[in-house]
Amino acid sequence: MAGEHALLSAEIVNRGIESSGPDAGSPTFSVRVRRRLPDFLQSVNLNYVKLGYHNLIGHAVYWATIPLLAVVGSLSREALWRKAWEETSYDLATQLAFLVALAFTVAVYFMWKPRPIYLLDFACYRPSDDLKVSNEEFIELARKSGKFNEESLAFQSRILKSSGIGDETYVPKSIFSPGNCATITEGRAEASTAMISALDELFDKCRVRPKDVGILVVNCSLFNPTPSLSAMIVNHYNMRGNILSYNLGGMGCSAGVIALDLARDMLRANPSSYAVVVSTEAVSFTWYTGRNRSMLIPNCFFRMGCSAVLLSNRRRDFRRAKYRLEHIVRTHKGADGRSFRCVYQEEDEERTKGLCISRDLTEVAAMHSRPTSPPSAPRPPFLRAAPLFATLFYRHLFPKKTADSAGTKPYIADYKLAFEHFCVHAASKAVLEAIQKNLRLEDRHMEASLATLHRFGNTSSSSIWYELAYLEAKGRVIGGDRVWQIAFGSGFKCNSAVWKATRRVRRPNRSPWLDCVDRYPEGR
Repeated sequence: MAGEHALLSAEIVNRGIESSGPDAGSPTFSVRVRRRLPDFLQSVNLNYVKLGYHNLIGHAVYWATIPLLAVVGSLSREALWRKAWEETSYDLATQLAFLVALAFTVAVYFMWKPRPIYLLDFACYRPSDDLKVSNEEFIELARKSGKFNEESLAFQSRILKSSGIGDETYVPKSIFSPGNCATITEGRAEASTAMISALDELFDKCRVRPKDVGILVVNCSLFNPTPSLSAMIVNHYNMRGNILSYNLGGMGCSAGVIALDLARDMLRANPSSYAVVVSTEAVSFTWYTGRNRSMLIPNCFFRMGCSAVLLSNRRRDFRRAKYRLEHIVRTHKGADGRSFRCVYQEEDEERTKGLCISRDLTEVAAMHSRPTSPPSAPRPPFLRAAPLFATLFYRHLFPKKTADSAGTKPYIADYKLAFEHFCVHAASKAVLEAIQKNLRLEDRHMEASLATLHRFGNTSSSSIWYELAYLEAKGRVIGGDRVWQIAFGSGFKCNSAVWKATRRVRRPNRSPWLDCVDRYPEGR
């Protein structure tokens, strides 16, 4: 009924004053009710129109060559050669004009075509074993800290049992100290250890000097000191003075893809450059010591982690690159109040600061990741999108048949055909199961995400890189494979990146998974 009311509009007409009868002198009016035009801007079909437009424009060059190919195809090879020779053999000006036009066309094509963005390599931080805690040890250390009552400890214990997190995750021991762990000193020490360890490994892998890096993007959601974390890296490595440095804060677990998008834009504007993207989170600043259950949940999931990625726009780096960046798609649902508040930093009744996780998080994350919403997912290949447009065209021509038939449901793209590997942000087991259901993925597609959640926990924006490291450690990535990284976080934002492997990726000699990858998947 509410949906029907939303499609109706009322208008007051025939205003006047009653001239006779018992109501003489009183104002009168009539109300006209009519059907309102649909809100086309909110229509899902408009998203499909946009998708079709992008596919049409993206293949405009191929459409333009069809008439020429049709003419050329109608001639035999001998006739084609004879015609070209007869018309140009005695006209030097025509030949020169043709060569100039050809050279100009080729030059414009290469100048207009954006430079490819290559991923040379990446590194994931693995903390030292003395920071490793099991779930039982986690609860015991929390009890000894004296910051929680038994009811809060019992709640966290129940959450851990169903979280999908294993007994080998890493947390800074400072969070279990009797005093305040969320200090600037503790935050700097934690962030510095994670970032410098990941960057040292990255520079060693790629044999690139820190001074060769022209662009640096760092993202950390909750810990944002002054000077920034990016300035800390510049100072530690004594980087060059004209480096383009950026520090993203408060953007949640999806900020890793946002940092990638920023680095891509900067690489397009600065040719022959290297860009480094660092994604991390300070666990000590997510730690909550109050009694609000919604704010105790992050204690159970967030763990230490950091990733460092080296990007290049130099064409000569194609041979040593692992992947080429194909797409980045960003979606922000902050206009919706429920989505905006599903992950919200605030203070409880006792003025203790923490991160509040709403019960709507699982539903919101799944809803904004479903394949029927093109803006929140990469565009599928043109040929695989054809059934989508065919379905929409059929529904437009035969609306009554569509309404009566159960076999004309909206077409949902099969993403298993478009991508070989999936790296979904390891938020929690419940969220991963909801996204798997909405994207219609198989268990093998969620293996990397579930393994990362079990082994390293929720490492925030860096989790998608631990998942890619898992796929490489398993030796599953071969040349031409497409990897879809899906990240979502506070705001609410759902961002994704698509990579295409340029070659077969061998099992790396240095990886956070080297001594444990053979234990996964669990229960095999």
